[in-house]
Amino acid sequence: MTTSAVPHIVVAGGGFGGLEAAFYLRMRLHDRARITLVSDKDYFLFKPNTIYIPFGLEPDKLKIKLARPARKKGIQLHQAMIEEVDPIARTIRGGDVNLTYDYLVLATGAGMRPQEIPGLAEHAQTIWTPLDMLRLRASYYQLVEEARAGHKKKVLFLVPPANKCSGPLYEMVFMLDTWLRRQGVRKHVDISWSTYESGYIQAFGPRLNEVVTGEFDHRTVHGYTEHTVARVEPREVVYTNGVRLPYDLLVSFPPYVASTPFPSLPSDDRGFVSTVLETRQVQGYPDIYAAGDMGDFPVKQAFLAFLQADAAADHLAATILGEQPQISFEPTSMCVMEEFDKATFAQVPLRLTGRPEKPVEVRPDADGAYRVGASPVWRVGKKLLGVYLPYRFGNGNPFHAGLPWRGMDAGLKVMSKVMAN
Repeated sequence: MTTSAVPHIVVAGGGFGGLEAAFYLRMRLHDRARITLVSDKDYFLFKPNTIYIPFGLEPDKLKIKLARPARKKGIQLHQAMIEEVDPIARTIRGGDVNLTYDYLVLATGAGMRPQEIPGLAEHAQTIWTPLDMLRLRASYYQLVEEARAGHKKKVLFLVPPANKCSGPLYEMVFMLDTWLRRQGVRKHVDISWSTYESGYIQAFGPRLNEVVTGEFDHRTVHGYTEHTVARVEPREVVYTNGVRLPYDLLVSFPPYVASTPFPSLPSDDRGFVSTVLETRQVQGYPDIYAAGDMGDFPVKQAFLAFLQADAAADHLAATILGEQPQISFEPTSMCVMEEFDKATFAQVPLRLTGRPEKPVEVRPDADGAYRVGASPVWRVGKKLLGVYLPYRFGNGNPFHAGLPWRGMDAGLKVMSKVMAN
């Protein structure tokens, strides 16, 4: 039930899930709803491409100001960090913003908690924010200088438990290998990789594990699976199995938590909000939806955030229009992993398992929909996505909908059939 003839939808979050939901809602509802977007920043950050910052890309090139697309689509924009949700009074609060809603889409994202691992925050270079990536750039440049002076260096990449999407760190180990070869110093740098997972990028199944294993062998990266970090000491990582691995530079993707916990909503011990899988409605509160990393789906990834946002927005729009929803959330990961000399494409249909140690797996009936392949040509696809998404969001349009997406989706399907299996 709404409190006015024209329902008020508040979308909290200016990332992938929030913008996709807001723009999709406007596309479906036109003037049938008032839409307010609340973001803690006045810009959208194209976070997947922050992997290029350590190698020279300036962070400002990844930002899209929100004022123009919001104004273009008639969406009211507030800059504030949401701190509290009252699902009974139907209000949200943050800073100077206090809003009443008829429907709420929460897409406030995830954060990192390196403090969970003793010594990680003190001794590792972590990847999450542009500032983290700039610090890593400085460390990479220093690494090259020392290697050119003939010093042998050890770089260790670390995936700890409770990391919800290790893919970007895999990209960075491949990119570093290629970059060091181009700098002429790779022979002076020993690169190792350790993860708590039983296989590389465990959630995405055996095919991606095989690709990564082959890449590690080809690039002389020493890989260690089922290595759960116990603590980080100066120049050495200690694991629960008793193994100790040395490092001069430690690069890690820390454990995930919800960026903002909402105690008034059903959530797990990390603050991720409990949802109905297909519609993204919050358990017990059908007028509240959770899209993207702040929801309880175990894998946190941009493409999955798009799918969740579209499902939530479509269900919400159908509710307002008195129609049947056209789509639901069917988790399929799609990503292109950069390696500088080539890229790896993966399309992975997923399902929940109910097992905490391995909460998702490749859907057994995926058949031809499960595709993995590596080729220099996939780098073109990566670059096209980097142009297409800012264009769509910059004009207030959803990424994963409309004629332009159908064209790009068709192109990706053709490429995947030819260059993936």
